Amino acid sequence: MARIIAIDDEQAILDVIERILKRDGHDVLCLADPTSALKLNLARADLILCDVMMPGIDGFELVRELRPRFDGPIVFLTAKVAEEDAVTGYGLGADDYVRKPFGAAELRAKVAAHVRRERREHTHAIAFGPVRLDLGARLVTVDGTPVALTPTEYEICEHLARHPGQVLSRAQICEALFGWEREVDDAAISMHVSRARKKLAAAGADPIATVWGMGYKWQL
Repeated sequence: MARIIAIDDEQAILDVIERILKRDGHDVLCLADPTSALKLNLARADLILCDVMMPGIDGFELVRELRPRFDGPIVFLTAKVAEEDAVTGYGLGADDYVRKPFGAAELRAKVAAHVRRERREHTHAIAFGPVRLDLGARLVTVDGTPVALTPTEYEICEHLARHPGQVLSRAQICEALFGWEREVDDAAISMHVSRARKKLAAAGADPIATVWGMGYKWQL
């Protein structure tokens, strides 16, 4: 069971989400007023579902406010399918998106996949000089200082670090993290890698190299 926050200004959609996810035993808190999410203690939440087009404050701006306070998966619910909109969401720290109208099976599968990723059992760490990945805590540190990565950014770093020196294509990274059933394009993977690299660079590390026309590799 996971604790899920669903944010959408349409109550009918919230009712559908709650009904679908409760079948799997999840505890769902539904919010029709997006601004109310800003007042919540997010420490006990496992995943956030957030609509994009909402009055007052849209999903992009809301996630911009919530991401510094929440390190779990954030999944957008959106009828907007343009690539630039998806990239904008990833750039703000979202981990995935579900296109409206969505089916019950798709929503349940995506939620289950993200919850499963968050709760994987890890028992050790990987270290490359000053860069250390704590696999149990799902945390990257540089000289002991934590780097604030999103769950997907961390997953990419961990996957690359487990294959140091090996060039991995965007498609290989996507398959390893999410499986073939999930629609994630190259631009989304590139955005996640770019954000992770900027955060690591700000901490004084440059572990990810771009191999033009091929993909990425862990170069430490």
